[in-house]
This record gives sequence, C-alpha cells and structure tokens, in this order.
Amino acid sequence: MTEQTIATRPTLEAVAARAGVSRATVSRVVNGGAGVRESLAERVRRAVDELGYVPNQAARSLVTRRHDAVAVVIAEPETRVFADPFFALQLRGISKELTAADSQLVLLLTEGRDDHARVGRYLAGGHVDGALVFSLHLDDPLPDLVRGAGIPTVFGGRPSWSGSPWDGPYVDCDNRGGARDAVRHLVGLGRTRVAHITGALDQTSAVDRLDGFRDVLVDADPRLIVEGDFTPAGGERAMRELLERCPDLDAVFAANDLTAVGALRVLRAAGRRVPDDVAVIGFDDMLPVAEHSDPPLTTVRQDIEEMGRLMARLLLRQLDRVPTTAEPTPVADTPKSVVMPTTLVRRASA
Repeated sequence: MTEQTIATRPTLEAVAARAGVSRATVSRVVNGGAGVRESLAERVRRAVDELGYVPNQAARSLVTRRHDAVAVVIAEPETRVFADPFFALQLRGISKELTAADSQLVLLLTEGRDDHARVGRYLAGGHVDGALVFSLHLDDPLPDLVRGAGIPTVFGGRPSWSGSPWDGPYVDCDNRGGARDAVRHLVGLGRTRVAHITGALDQTSAVDRLDGFRDVLVDADPRLIVEGDFTPAGGERAMRELLERCPDLDAVFAANDLTAVGALRVLRAAGRRVPDDVAVIGFDDMLPVAEHSDPPLTTVRQDIEEMGRLMARLLLRQLDRVPTTAEPTPVADTPKSVVMPTTLVRRASA
C-alpha cells in the first residue's frame, strides 16, 4: 500500500461531513452502537458506501472491546490436519457460521510444548473474542491454557477424562452408542470373531468407541483388540497384527473411516474377501472416503460439518452474537453442550 493510498483513505470525519452529522454519530453507527435515529443512521450508512469507508479494526476494538475474530485451535500437527478430511469438514462448518456472524477464523495448530506455549500467549494476548478447541489428547495443557486466557471457549469432543472434568460447553457425537450399533450389526450378520481397531486411546472419542464395542462383546478375546491412531497407516499396521494374532477373525469394527481403509488394503493383499470372509465397518461416514473405498464402506455416520457449526454457534451465543442466518434464540435457551446422534449407514463392506 503506497503513502498516497493511505493519505486518501476515507476518514470518520469525511463520512461525518458527507452525512451531515457529528463524528461521534458516525462512530456509534459503524461500531454498532445504539442511540442513533434510524434516519441519521441511514444517512451515515449511505455515506460509508459512497466513500468506501472501512473502519480501522484496532480503533474499533477499543470502542467495542471485540476483535471480530475467533481462534480455532486443533491439537494436531499440520501434516495430520491437512491430510484428514475430518478436519476439513469441521472447519467448513465452523467457517460458515463465523462468516455469517462477520467474524474471522484464526487457525492455530499445536505439535509440541513450544506450540502450546505460543498458543497460550496468543489466546491471552487479547487478539480474539473466543476459541474453538478440538482433537484434544490426554494430559493436553490446552484446557488449562484456555482457562488462563479467560476467553469464552467451546470444545469439539468431550474434553474430559475420569478425574479431570471440564465444566465448559462442548459438542460431540454419541461415540459409544454408534459403536454399539456397528458391533450389533456385525453380530446380527452372524459374525462370531469380531475385532476392533481402536483410535488413539489418549482421546476420549477412541475410548468411548472401545467402550461401545465392549458393551456388546463383553467377553471379547483381548487379542481381537489392537490400538490404532485414526490414520490409514495405523489401520494397516493394526490389521496385519490382527491377522497374525487371530487369522480366523470374520469382522472388523474400525474406529474411523481412514482406519477402515487401511484395514481393507491389508485384507485385500492377504486374499481376504470383503465382506464374504471379513466384514468391515468404519466410523464417521466421510463421503469422499466411505463411498470410494473398495468396497464402499459401511460406517457410522456423524454429521461432522454440523458439529462444527454447532461449536461456532455455541461460542457466538456466549459472545451474544447471533449469525444473520440463524433464528434469534435467547442465550439462556442455548444448551450448555450438545451430543449429536449417530446413524449406521449400510454399504457393501458389511
């Protein structure tokens, strides 16, 4: 931007002169303040449009004490975030809701201790109005960092383990119930040697899905449970281990679709037909993954994009900012946390 461009940028004074009102009146209108007659407010808005005036964000923040920005903190390295469609779907839902509220999304990723410290400083530094945090791991310092920052926060996924409850709002799906539905379906198909490839067990979603598996198969052979990490590579590794341990297995419930895709590759390479020899079920129903796997994947559907939207909406309610696309709902009527239902989607793999 050149010095000439800066010098000719329209000012509050210029808008006030064009509208025939005081500078204070213009400031109240552009910063969303009350107490201005509609006729005067309309003159100010018309002058803003005619001059192309853009409010100075720093000055506006001093007046409104808002930054029109929300931090989205994902407790994963960038290599995982940009390779997993789950995060893209959740970010799309969040972005839609924040855009409707005229708020910016600031993406923050964490990979190690230094990243946590950096994110903590940023959140406490008065740069954003609130935070959306998801993909937490056991002993993750982010909840304490958010508490220390003192900003409104909503979590994606149940962010607590036994003995360390989080009392803030969160959005999650019925991980345990969805897992029960998947395993019951496999048992209903007559499968008697049902294996489970878990997700990373330092995350509550993986623990809940393992618990759902055990709810149905109380006496499951422990050799039929292998820990994965929610990635295709983890699914491949776990599936190879399962075939070595229990070559007579006839079904697999994978903790997510990416894990299931990895398991399908290994089964194919081992000459096992799916679903004839081994039935396979995933979790998430990420359509680019589930519909295009070979064979198409039976899976437990959670509405990932809608979960992102709900996270953003709960935060905006805390900030008393309702998106223009949403129905006006009193803050008191907004639930503290939301657990969304899941649905079993049947395709060719089971």
